[in-house]
Amino acid sequence: MSEEKRQIYRESLVKSSFLVGSMTFLSRISGFARDVVFANFFGAGSSTDAFFIAFKIPNFFRRLFAEGAFIQSFVPILNDYKSNKQSELKSFLSYVQGNLSLVLLLIVTLGVIFSDSIIGLFAPGFSSVENRFELSSEMLQITFPYLFFISLTALSAGIFNTYDKFFLPAITPVLLNLSLIVSAIFASAYFQEPILALAYGVLIAGIVQYVIQIPLLVKMNLFVLPKMSFAYEGVNRVIKLMLPAMLGTAVVQINLIIDSIVASLLTIGSISWLYYSDRLVEFPLGVFGIAIATVILPRLSKHYSENSMNDFSKTLLRALKVAIVFSLPAMFGLLVLSELIISTLFQYGSFNLSDTQMSSLSLLAYSLGLPAFILMKVLLTGYFSRQNTKTPVKFGIIAVLFNISMNLIVLLTYLNNPYNGAHALLALATSVSAWIQVLLLYNKLQKDKIISEKIFINKNTISSIISCLIMSIALISLSPNLNYWVNHEYYTRGIFITGYIVFGASIYYLSMKVFKNNFEELIYGNN
Repeated sequence: MSEEKRQIYRESLVKSSFLVGSMTFLSRISGFARDVVFANFFGAGSSTDAFFIAFKIPNFFRRLFAEGAFIQSFVPILNDYKSNKQSELKSFLSYVQGNLSLVLLLIVTLGVIFSDSIIGLFAPGFSSVENRFELSSEMLQITFPYLFFISLTALSAGIFNTYDKFFLPAITPVLLNLSLIVSAIFASAYFQEPILALAYGVLIAGIVQYVIQIPLLVKMNLFVLPKMSFAYEGVNRVIKLMLPAMLGTAVVQINLIIDSIVASLLTIGSISWLYYSDRLVEFPLGVFGIAIATVILPRLSKHYSENSMNDFSKTLLRALKVAIVFSLPAMFGLLVLSELIISTLFQYGSFNLSDTQMSSLSLLAYSLGLPAFILMKVLLTGYFSRQNTKTPVKFGIIAVLFNISMNLIVLLTYLNNPYNGAHALLALATSVSAWIQVLLLYNKLQKDKIISEKIFINKNTISSIISCLIMSIALISLSPNLNYWVNHEYYTRGIFITGYIVFGASIYYLSMKVFKNNFEELIYGNN
C-alpha cells in the first residue's frame, strides 16, 4: 500500500470513527433524556428495581447476540465471503439469519415460559419485598421478545459496517430511547402499575429498530429470506468462533449481572443506583470504545485476510492510543463531577438527595474502570479479527471468577453487619476485574508481537495523566458543594455542568499541547 493510499485509508478510518462516535453521542444524549424521565417519574425504588432487572436480562443476551460475540464472530467470516466468495454471499446470509432466528425464538420462548425462575436466579432478593418479584416477572415476559428483534437488527448492522455504512446502525438505538420516553410520559397513566408502560416501550422499540433496517438491505441487494441448516460451512465457522467468544466479549456484562444479583440482596434501591451510575459510564464507553471497536473490526479483519500484519498492528496500536488519550480525561471528569452530574441529570421528582449520593458512590467506582472498559473493546478486536476466540475466554474466566469472589465477600460482610454504600463495592469489583482482563489481553498481544510498543508507559499516556490531574485541580477549585448545588433550578445546574465539562476539556487539551502532544498526529499518524 502506497503512502498516499495509507493516508486516505487512515482518514477514512477516522471519519468513520467520528461518524459512529457522533451518532452514538446522540444516542447517549437521548439515553440521558430517557433516564431523566425515569428518575422523575419513577425514582429509585422497588418498581424501578423490578424494571431494570426485567430490562437487563434480555439486554444481557442482546450483548451476546448483538454487539457481542455474534457480531465479533460474524463480521470476519462475512468479510471473507465478501472478498473471496462473492457468489456464495447471499446464501451465507440466508443461513446465518435462519439459524440465528431459530435459536433466538427458542431462547425467547423459554424466557417467557420460565420468567419466574429466571427472575429468581437473577434477582434472588426480590422475593423478600412484596410485589417486586411478581412485577419483575410480568415485565420480563413482555421485554424478552425484544431480544429477537434487536439481534436481527445487529445482524443487519454487521452487514452495513462491513460495507462501510455506519450511519443507520449507529443512530438506530435512539429509537429505543424515544420509545421509552413516550411510554413513560404518555402511556404510564393508563396502567394500574405505571412502570409496565416501559416494558411495552422496550418491545415496540425492538420491532421498529429492525423494520427500519430492511429498506437499506433491499437497496444493497442483501435482503434475504431465512434458511436453516447448521451443516452450512459458513455457519459452522461462525458458530466455532462464537461459542467461546460469548464469555470473552461478555465479561463486563456478566460482571454487571452478577452485581445486580448481589445488589438484589442489599437495601432497596441498590439496583437502581447501580443502573444510573452505569448509564453515565456507558456514555464515554459508547462514544469512544464501541465506536472505535465497531469501525476497526472490519478493517482489522481485512488486513488479516490479506496477510498484511504490519498494517494490522499499526491500526490496532493507533486505536489503543486514541482510546487512552480520550478515556483518561473522561474518567477523571466523572470522578471529580460525579455528584454534580447525577444531581443535574436525575435529582427531580421521585429521585432524592440520598439517591444522588448513593448513585455517586457507585459512579466513582465504575469510573475507575472506564479506561479498562474502553480498552477492552479495542483489544478484543485484535483477537476476534484474527478469529482467535479461545484466548479471550481464558482471560474472561479469570476476570469473572475474581468479580464473583469480591461480590461474595461484599455480600457476606453486608449480611453480617449491614452498611451504606455496599453497592459501590460491587461496582469497584467490576472495575478491577476489567483491568485484570485488559492487562492479560495486552500482555498476550505483546508476546505475540502484535503490539510492539508500550501503551501504558509512554510519553502520550504520562502527559495525559498529568494533564488530567491539572484539569481535576482546576475543576475542584471551581466546583460547589452538593447542598449548595441542589438549591439551584434544573436549567441553572444544566448550564453550569455543561460549562464545567467544556472548561475541563479545554484545560486538558491545552495541557496536552503544552506537553507537545499533537492530537492530529496521534489520530492520523505519520507512518
